[in-house]
Amino acid sequence: MPYASVVLDIATRQLDGAFTYAVPPELAADAVTGATVLVTFSHRAAVGYVVSTSDEPPADVPAQKISSIEQVLAPSAFDDVAARVAAWMAHEYACPLCEAIRPFLAPGQKVRVTRSAPDAPWELVNERAGAVDARWAALTPAANDFTPAKTASRQRAVIEALRQGPQRVAELSATIPGAASVVTALAKRGVVAVESRRQIRGSDDTTLSSAAAPRPAELTQGQLAALDAIDEARGAARGDVVLVDGVTGSGKTEVYLAAIESALADGRGALVLVPEISLTAQTVGRFRNRFGDEVAVLHSRLSAGERFDQWDLVRTGRARVVVGARSALFAPLADPGLIIIDEEHEGSYKQDKSPRYHAREVAARLARERGAALVLGSATPSLEALAHCRAGAYRDARWTRVEMPERPGSAVLPRVTVVDMGEQFRGGGRSIFSAPLANALLDVVRRREKAVLLLNRRGFANFLMCRDCGCVPECPHCSTALTYHERGHLLACHTCGRSWPVRAYPDPSTACPNCGSRYLAAFGVGTQRVEDELRLLLPADVEVIRMDADTTRAKGAHQRLLEQFDAAECAVLVGTQMIAKGLDFPEVTLVGAINADTMLKLPDFRAAERTYDLLEQVAGRAGRGERPGEVIVQTWWAAHPAMRAVATHDRAVFLEAELAERADAGYPPFRRLANVTVWGRAEKDVRSTCDDLAAAVRAQVGDAPGWEVLGPADCVKARVKDQVRRHVMVKAPVDADLGGLLGSCVGSLGRRVGINMAVDIDAYDLM
Repeated sequence: MPYASVVLDIATRQLDGAFTYAVPPELAADAVTGATVLVTFSHRAAVGYVVSTSDEPPADVPAQKISSIEQVLAPSAFDDVAARVAAWMAHEYACPLCEAIRPFLAPGQKVRVTRSAPDAPWELVNERAGAVDARWAALTPAANDFTPAKTASRQRAVIEALRQGPQRVAELSATIPGAASVVTALAKRGVVAVESRRQIRGSDDTTLSSAAAPRPAELTQGQLAALDAIDEARGAARGDVVLVDGVTGSGKTEVYLAAIESALADGRGALVLVPEISLTAQTVGRFRNRFGDEVAVLHSRLSAGERFDQWDLVRTGRARVVVGARSALFAPLADPGLIIIDEEHEGSYKQDKSPRYHAREVAARLARERGAALVLGSATPSLEALAHCRAGAYRDARWTRVEMPERPGSAVLPRVTVVDMGEQFRGGGRSIFSAPLANALLDVVRRREKAVLLLNRRGFANFLMCRDCGCVPECPHCSTALTYHERGHLLACHTCGRSWPVRAYPDPSTACPNCGSRYLAAFGVGTQRVEDELRLLLPADVEVIRMDADTTRAKGAHQRLLEQFDAAECAVLVGTQMIAKGLDFPEVTLVGAINADTMLKLPDFRAAERTYDLLEQVAGRAGRGERPGEVIVQTWWAAHPAMRAVATHDRAVFLEAELAERADAGYPPFRRLANVTVWGRAEKDVRSTCDDLAAAVRAQVGDAPGWEVLGPADCVKARVKDQVRRHVMVKAPVDADLGGLLGSCVGSLGRRVGINMAVDIDAYDLM
């Protein structure tokens, strides 16, 4: 009898690992690696995942004591390689194995089971996912001899429509009332044949002009060098990494497309990861234009059903190119020869919920397991990627950097002007637009061109402050200042999502929560205010389009706004960081950064790197066509290395200062960093748990060189949703088994009622 190792979907460290179950003969064909099964554990039904099979039971367990799998709930969603990667993730990121397996499952699959009757089989609860069939109608040869009655106008309409070819019955019903019943009647008479076909939900159709970019007549020297390096890495088939370090507009996407063509020609597939905010129909359109129906798209803006359909196209081998956000890395692509991560520096590749993986690291592991090449692309590579390239190798893989310093054809990098807002203020300037930016905007309007304005903060103002007592209203449930939204006159917490009418905070009888004064003034600037000020500055015929989390909540809103901007004769696009990447509009000749210091003030050692990356990326939106581009950066810290580097397009200016600071402080890329957060409602319990954790880590580390334990301390966001938050930070050598050590320390504390702990390896969010 065959046996299966089953990981139970019970997220506790006490039950981590696989348990052996016997596979009954009637389930042997389906209870394979990747299958979701129902088993009995501790006299209760439990859902689990098969991670391996064997013909013999474990030597230390008598066969008669092994329970059997009761039912296969879902077919295989992953293979043996994916199971090994999941096991590595569980250790590397100090999470339960079942949490590392979940990303590999079919979209919409839940852990819960249900059944329609006591004697009926169990079924998984799915989030409106699963395959959907559609009824299709087509004329049969008998239709040639069939003549509808004179009064049967709907029959004639249906037959006439079907003469154009087979159609979905639902589409016929949309234009011909009662078409469904007509089709049924005609089918009974043999005039129409009806069949069920698998329906693929969702569409990425777009009217964006640049989505169908033509294949270039020839590639640049930088592009050819990058392709040679990628081909060499693919040939090695050992997970080698190629960093394509190309300036904005240098043609990195064309390199990806050409490399994918080579992989497909060799019979292998490709995974392409793009940051969620860059995954527009414009981006997807370029891949679909080149590879057609072989492309599957996976991202969070799809419904559960749409994600399932795209995922199933990959599982069944109908799609060999997967384009998607971070989670697309886990698509069931059987034989990827190429894994591409565009904009690899992006923080969104780090998952903020368990498993708290970084897509770059998981992709590197997956590439080694699959014998694929990993391609990282960016105009502003992460300091970690640059460090690995300087070393030449990391974790048994070779790392190579290829530079692409120029844009194709006549396009050149835009001229950058840094405006010192302190000087503007001392000269009497009070507008949110400096004189150079205001004049440049008016020049764009006169030339009937387009502009992009970046402000990485939504809302009308950063906060309200009472002018009588100085109080800044905070969320009653979080230690976060509330953001003022003029539309609707709301104070909103961007941490927990709650909002209050301004005059109703904290109750209807007062405005200031401290003194009751009505004199609340808005401080700071948000995208709403920039939009309003633009409408006052520019002529009425100029379209002003705002893109932020508030305006893109509805499905399809992101694409509609971009299409509106693309179709406009003269327009200004105002937005947060979602407009800084992945957009290619040749008519954009001006980019402005309203307040470039927004992220520099955050208590995060990556703040300067993120600021430089964002500014360099948004600057790259200008001058991508034949017309030259101009960038104006407004800042109060004009002397900061990030600002000086952007002004000259010279990354070395920034890297020299930033790497020196990181080396002195012992931050990545010189050491690894983990953040363990402890939270709960009872502050006393949170403090004692955090103290115990820090003591356990210090006991394990001892005086080992390169290790440092910081804390415990309150988090920057010390309270979120009425939960007290504290944390412990751990610095470790680059080659340290950080996940293994912290997993052991957290496990040694046991389960504590009312206490939650999150281990974040290679942490990006320290707030």
